[in-house]
Amino acid sequence: MDKVDKYGEIIQKVIQEYAGDRYTRKDVDRELIFDTKNHHYQIVNVGWEGDHRVYRCVLHFDIKGEKIWLQYNGTEVDFGEELVKAGVPHQDIVIGFHSPFMRQFTEYAVS
Repeated sequence: MDKVDKYGEIIQKVIQEYAGDRYTRKDVDRELIFDTKNHHYQIVNVGWEGDHRVYRCVLHFDIKGEKIWLQYNGTEVDFGEELVKAGVPHQDIVIGFHSPFMRQFTEYAVS
């Protein structure tokens, strides 16, 4: 198994563990979106709260250039650390929601 496929499996596992069964909102579904061909992975909430439409990205990972890019994290979980615990080295994780300037101050890859 090559590195990109391995990272895809790790991301899917991390997302599935986070999503679990603890999400309950009456008319809002939590969707796990795995585009394994193009290496995009997301959790999205979709539905209705009364007359208000709900469509929110909760979590978004991409794999680009053999690195995992955490593009968006709308949770309180440190998914960089979750990836490290799952065996991904710090230098293969990019915190994509930080500006390129700010990335240099993290313990992860700059890009």
